[in-house]
Amino acid sequence: MGIDAANNKFSGCVGFIGAGVMGTALIKSFISIGISSKQICISEKVAEKSKQLSSSLGVNEKSITEIANECDLIFLAVKPQDLADSLIELSKTLPAKTLLISIAAGKTTSFIEQQIGGDNPVIRVMPNTPAQVGKGVSAISAGKFATAADLAIATQLLSASGLVVEIAESQQDAVTALSGSGPAYFFKFVEEMIKSGVALGLSEEIATKLAVGTIAGSAAMLQESGLDAATLRENVTSPNGTTAAALNEFEKADLAQIINNAMAAAKKRAQELA
Repeated sequence: MGIDAANNKFSGCVGFIGAGVMGTALIKSFISIGISSKQICISEKVAEKSKQLSSSLGVNEKSITEIANECDLIFLAVKPQDLADSLIELSKTLPAKTLLISIAAGKTTSFIEQQIGGDNPVIRVMPNTPAQVGKGVSAISAGKFATAADLAIATQLLSASGLVVEIAESQQDAVTALSGSGPAYFFKFVEEMIKSGVALGLSEEIATKLAVGTIAGSAAMLQESGLDAATLRENVTSPNGTTAAALNEFEKADLAQIINNAMAAAKKRAQELA
């Protein structure tokens, strides 16, 4: 297992236990950087989903035991509540050095290490759904037995779906609240902007184009201008103007506290899933 220095490609077999939305997004991103679909194996409990991915992407359908025996690196992409059962099955035949990468929200590397019962390297990842379009954010943390080389492999693979940052595992629940769940916050905001645009007299088609274009353009400004969010907000807010009037309503509703409460609730739920 490793990265082929000649062409910067992962040279091993990649297994996925679970192939839902995030698992599928990662699989597609790996194929996009030249990893052969024949190098990828999936164990997905929804038979229809498994067959659909095998047919459309050319990946191999396998049992958990087969993935344990055949794959150099295994992504744990099941729901948090299903992880323990998958690990029990996996541990029966898992070689000692197989790298495990978990994207199960809330589940710690120590939990996985204890369930496996060996010294397998484990890396915990919190990705997000924009990975589906190559614009994701993944925060990674090394477990007790993971090495710098393991982190390098994980980073190389996850970079295919967007930005990768390394953090202390103690920060993972906060990351879950910010970037893991964050896309839904923006989708909800855009959803309500569109509804308000329609209420103000725009067609749904025009309101949607304007809202999505505004969000996309604003994100690009934030990323490319070199200015922080507060400065950009101030630059577009004229005293006593239309933007100031709108922002004043946010202040009245205590938007800052609403966001803080929402993210705190997401972090708390991540901790409960541990």
